[in-house]
Amino acid sequence: MSACRAVSERRARHVVVYRTIQMLGGTVPVKQQEFAPAPPLARMFETPKGAEKPAVGTMDDANDLVAAQAYSAANWLALNCRRHMELYGTTKEQLGWLALNGRRNAALNPLAVYREPMTMSDYLGARLVSTPFGLLDCDVPIDGSIAVVVSNADYGPDCPHRPVRVEAIGGSDGAGGWFHRDDYPKMAMSDAAAQMWSRTELKPVDLAVAELYDVFTYLTLAWLEALGICGDGEAGPFVEGGTRIARDGQLPLNTYGGQLSAGRMHGYWALHEGCLQLRGEAGERQVSQRPEVGVVSVGGGPVAGCLLLTC
Repeated sequence: MSACRAVSERRARHVVVYRTIQMLGGTVPVKQQEFAPAPPLARMFETPKGAEKPAVGTMDDANDLVAAQAYSAANWLALNCRRHMELYGTTKEQLGWLALNGRRNAALNPLAVYREPMTMSDYLGARLVSTPFGLLDCDVPIDGSIAVVVSNADYGPDCPHRPVRVEAIGGSDGAGGWFHRDDYPKMAMSDAAAQMWSRTELKPVDLAVAELYDVFTYLTLAWLEALGICGDGEAGPFVEGGTRIARDGQLPLNTYGGQLSAGRMHGYWALHEGCLQLRGEAGERQVSQRPEVGVVSVGGGPVAGCLLLTC
């Protein structure tokens, strides 16, 4: 998004944006990792509205803590998901269709980590991580790199490939963080999506493909509602059965397999796939009719961003 602003304001002609992730190989020996200090996220403390936070310097004293501690984003998002279930009747099986759809698409992606078939029984039988999330609700760590070049629109006629244009962008730092929101269980994605749509005349009905952040199944469900593709509480029924979100469905979703089956690239793989689909260069997983409008998203909890792409 910063690169888009830079080239549109002519502060740069071309900007390379990349992401490199090493989650499997690593550089720390296993024995050292076993005894390494807890990661920063494991030291995060949040208190409900009105609760008194512990004084500075007492955070390490378990007797003084009045806050809840989360060792994984899975714990935080599980709360949002449970609330969504209570409000709208969203089911575990509906979450499962997102995982199954991703695996079905990953089977056609030679770079995906998990390509073997998955059944609903496999999904429901996966070990519990944080209720209601099981292992197959969570994305998979990988080693990988992705790079994109963002250029001023004037370069379009000279581009060696079919140029993909950024129609609009939206971002938010998520006022209220994970849960201090009056509209909980909504998150930063609602603000980011609203900003993006305010900058274009296109509407959700114009979307022909969606590559949405799926670090957990529920985040994709929440993005569908935040983007206005579904109304509040309607995303579960929308994805149920997997037909509407299939490659030949109403809105092809996470056509590369998503982070759930292809691998966790922090949204960059979604952007890469969005460009391939709009160019018609996605190979076996190319949607039947090359899309002209697509959306890509990243994040969702305390921060979020989305791009509307056209070709």
